Amino acid sequence: MTWHKSSPGKDWGLSARLPSTHLSASANAFIALGASLHNVLTRVKSYPQTYPAIDLAYSSADPLRNPVVLQLPSNGLRLRFDGPDQRLRLIEVLDFTRVNLVYKNQEVLKGAKSEHLVSSHGPSFRHVYNRLFGPSYPGEYVPPADQSPYGTYVLSYPGVAFSFPLQHSAWSDQCDFVALLSSSAALPATSMSIFQGSSWPEVRAKLFTQQPQYPRSSALIGKSRESLADEIEEWQVLGAGKLEVLRRTGAPLGITLGETTPQDLIADFGPPDAIYRKNDRRISIHRATGAGELHLSPSPGRGFEMPDADHSSNNSVTDDSDDEAAAFVGDPTSLPAECFLNFFHHGFDAFISYPTTPGPAFPDSGIPDPTPQPHSSQLAVTKIILHGNVPGSYPFNRHRRSRWTIPIGDSGSCLSSESSYEEISERLCKTWKGAYSSPAEERALQRPMVLNRGWGDSPESSVEFLGGWEESTTKGPRSGADGQDGGLGNTELFGFPGLLFEVLKNGAVSSLTVY
Repeated sequence: MTWHKSSPGKDWGLSARLPSTHLSASANAFIALGASLHNVLTRVKSYPQTYPAIDLAYSSADPLRNPVVLQLPSNGLRLRFDGPDQRLRLIEVLDFTRVNLVYKNQEVLKGAKSEHLVSSHGPSFRHVYNRLFGPSYPGEYVPPADQSPYGTYVLSYPGVAFSFPLQHSAWSDQCDFVALLSSSAALPATSMSIFQGSSWPEVRAKLFTQQPQYPRSSALIGKSRESLADEIEEWQVLGAGKLEVLRRTGAPLGITLGETTPQDLIADFGPPDAIYRKNDRRISIHRATGAGELHLSPSPGRGFEMPDADHSSNNSVTDDSDDEAAAFVGDPTSLPAECFLNFFHHGFDAFISYPTTPGPAFPDSGIPDPTPQPHSSQLAVTKIILHGNVPGSYPFNRHRRSRWTIPIGDSGSCLSSESSYEEISERLCKTWKGAYSSPAEERALQRPMVLNRGWGDSPESSVEFLGGWEESTTKGPRSGADGQDGGLGNTELFGFPGLLFEVLKNGAVSSLTVY
């Protein structure tokens, strides 16, 4: 595995090689600072012999604002990701005996045994100072929190820090830290941390908020823009079927529902990871408009309808989907008339069908309502599904996390992918207050529909709608051990003109469909 970081005046990498019976160093290069949780966890799970144990810890109450911790106990590693963007911010080596560390082609522990290395610990201070990194500024001493005779001395270099147990009785502010850590009062390092920044004290307060230097995918490191598609930083949902895509290095891209073609998507984002044929019509009753059928459209002229929104793209893709995606890239005419293009590594899906008129513009946005789409045989993007990749949700880790904003009014304020649905609902209700013909219609259209992802013998049949429109929006406590409702994976769907939110019981938005 390779950890990338930068230090003032020079760039260097710190790599860790697993035993020869496991993967080579190049095969483990996906563990890099800035990498996405989806990228790292997907690769880790694909090598069960190398990573036999995986522990994932997150806040069930607020999973999008608190860090996510991925621990690999059999490999002596702990990886910390920020909650909003799910980027790797801190790599911790907790057991030096389970991984061979290499710095500039030199093993970190090579030669350390001659310096009285304790087998269960890491390198001694003398080894770090003399053989690896050289002089350093004084570090920080952390007194013991209990009755332990040892405190912890944290010595940091640019991008890396070591924790040395130090006898509390020997500590003094007046002592020379080099002499103190070289004495018998200090033990070899018990852990090592890798981060982006000049020193641990300098970066600690902004560890989870500073802009990562490296991309979400290690495959993009050192690659030219022409060889791989630029990664998406954020989606701006502008209304009237218009979205703006902010990218890492390239200029923003515009997507207009009903006009942007599948070929446009491939030119901008590369080929899809898979194609999912749409064939589920179980929600069609909720959008029927014929005589004697249930009518859910609000006041005429707003263009608000409940889309199919079965989120089939969340299900496992059919066996031949990868071959179909490759065939589509070579022959665009081979695309089925209604399907999802799955961009797992970009964090979104695009629904392809014949052009339809998108949802209306947001009130006071200054954007005109879309004009009705003429009949056309040219396929176009008619919906975009942005996936939140919320820990604890049923589709967790199928897509990497997408971040989005929705500008509200002319004040410049925005809703975001980290906003709770309670806040989103309150502000959108105010925004669309005048769009309904009556309060009764408004209440009817804002009642949630329950979506179950946990039933079925196969992933393709895991989408079920329960009970139609529910009478209550109460967010009760979860009962399942996995953080879901009895293991069913139930979520709720809430609709506004042009927008459909899938919401977890803790109020986090699992996905946003723009149509």
